Order: sequence, then C-alpha cells, then structure tokens
Amino acid sequence: MSSGRPRSTSDPVPPRRRDATATREAVLLAAREVFAELGYDRAGIRDIGARAGVDARLIGRYFGSKEGLFTEVVDLAFEKTMMMGPGHNHQAARSLLVDSTPEPADGMLIALRSASNERAAAIMRANLERNYQRVVTDELAGPDAAGRAALLIAVCSGVQLMRDILGNRALTTGDLEKLVPYLEAALDAISATP
Repeated sequence: MSSGRPRSTSDPVPPRRRDATATREAVLLAAREVFAELGYDRAGIRDIGARAGVDARLIGRYFGSKEGLFTEVVDLAFEKTMMMGPGHNHQAARSLLVDSTPEPADGMLIALRSASNERAAAIMRANLERNYQRVVTDELAGPDAAGRAALLIAVCSGVQLMRDILGNRALTTGDLEKLVPYLEAALDAISATP
C-alpha cells in the first residue's frame, strides 16, 4: 500500500520478483553451451548453474536431473529447419555448402562430445528418430523411407562435420557453388523412389 510519498533511498527495497521462465531459459542456454564444450560426461550441474548465474539446486527443480536437462537441450539443439527430399535437395545442398558459415554447430558438437555415453547417445538417437528423421521420412515416397531418411541425414551431417567442425578447406574456400550440383545429386539418388 502506497503512503503517497516517493520512496526514499533509505526505505527497504522490495524483493525482486523471481522469473521462473527467464531462469529456465538461462539454464537451458548455459547447459547448451557447456554440453557443446564438454560433452555429457564432463559437464557438471555446478558448471551449468555457475554459467547461468543460478544456484545449481534450481536445475534439479526445473529439470529433475542432468539427464532431464540434457534431454531438453537436445530437443533445442536438434531442431531442424532444413528439409531434404524431392524438391528440397537443391536448397539443402546450397544451405550446407554456400549459405552456412563455417562456425561450429552446437548440436553437432553436443553429439560428438556426448556420443560415448550410452545414455546420452540413446537420448540423441531417440530425438532424431522421433523428430527430424520422421519429418524427412514423411516426405519420401516408396520403400525403405525411414532408412533413406536416415541416410539423407547422415550425408548432410557428414558435410556439416567436414565443413563446420573440421574446417575442410575444400568445403570452406573457393567457389562452393560449383559443389552444390554434386551434393544435390547425392541427395537426389537417396531420396528418389527406386
């Protein structure tokens, strides 16, 4: 209740309202960075809490466990907007070779640095199969659509690894537009109905 006078600097400051959404987002962002840098096994809840500027105990409250947090980070990091399949392969090839900048993709780094942990690998595999691979599978006609979708994702992941993580000079310098038809043809060969 206001007394009608302006608050003096000596008056106690009311406690700052906690913002659970902002805290949760800060933890997810910090966890994404830490998992990309260290992988699942080496990333610690305390490291993530410190990076997010929160008490590590809050992570348990919001995500249940390190595994729960990792699952949500994978959901975010593995979101895909690039479609592959008939009618999409030229743009996918161009996006991978020409439009992208050779900066490490955190989803790829999380996968590389966490794959040796059996549980982390299972979480990533389930996410890819349930989400991205299913969407690509739905775009493909004919037999073995799920297998062909997995191959498309594997080819594109390989290009991303060679270009964005390893910095292969043949995929980062020169006229990369000339390579687009080759990658497009590879993607077309996989996505075409046999």
